[in-house]
Amino acid sequence: MPLADLGGRTLYYERRGAGGVPLLLIQGMAGHHGIWSEPLLSRLEQDFDVVAYDHRGVGESTDVPGQFTTADLAADAVALLDVLGWDTAHVFGISLGGMVAQELALGRPDRVRRLVLGCTYAGGAGSTLDAPGPMRMLEAMNTGNAIASVRAAFEANLSPTYTADDSRFEPFMTAALSVVVPVELVLRQAQSAFVHDTSARLPALDVPTLVLHGNADDMVRYSNGVQIAGLIPGAQLQTFDGVGHLFWWERPDETAVLVRKHCLG
Repeated sequence: MPLADLGGRTLYYERRGAGGVPLLLIQGMAGHHGIWSEPLLSRLEQDFDVVAYDHRGVGESTDVPGQFTTADLAADAVALLDVLGWDTAHVFGISLGGMVAQELALGRPDRVRRLVLGCTYAGGAGSTLDAPGPMRMLEAMNTGNAIASVRAAFEANLSPTYTADDSRFEPFMTAALSVVVPVELVLRQAQSAFVHDTSARLPALDVPTLVLHGNADDMVRYSNGVQIAGLIPGAQLQTFDGVGHLFWWERPDETAVLVRKHCLG
């Protein structure tokens, strides 16, 4: 298994398209490498050396007891870059992973070529975490019923237009259940998101940034994407009309084109 040794603990990762430009994918709360989905990865690997990894405590990645912050998770990402031998990389983070990507770019801008922030949150005045999706997911996870939990995640993360086709549920369920993400860990991830606040620092960020967000997002409200794009100098905002939180599930082709254009020109 591809396990990155961070010194006494490991992070699981998968690598695709090893001949391209480095691209680090940072997944969100309760997510794992499989949630990036084959349609998106198969497109990205045509142009990038893609690495998607699992956060501490997810699947085969070693847990670290106690609470952590998004800055702690960003330090994990830097350590992974070191193991990979990547001095720099393009970074694409979504949701909680987008918060981690913000901390990575702010703390180590020398390691980030270009930044893509998807369906994420900056914290501070003008931001909000009052979307209904996360609570629906946590309530379902606490029942211990795996199928009910995945169904709640399916409906919370994707638009009603997408979920109206029930044939799409099975591929989502297969991906979601392919890696173990403990409920207790998700609660710690949620706490790190609640206290995340980069709003006062983002105006000083000097990394070319693309912000992607669906305006039917029930996990992280679209207004947060608008806020982030307004805070980062020169940032571009791309809106997916009528699309939910997992915009790359609903629009894989468009997502890959946008990432390619932003990172490679």
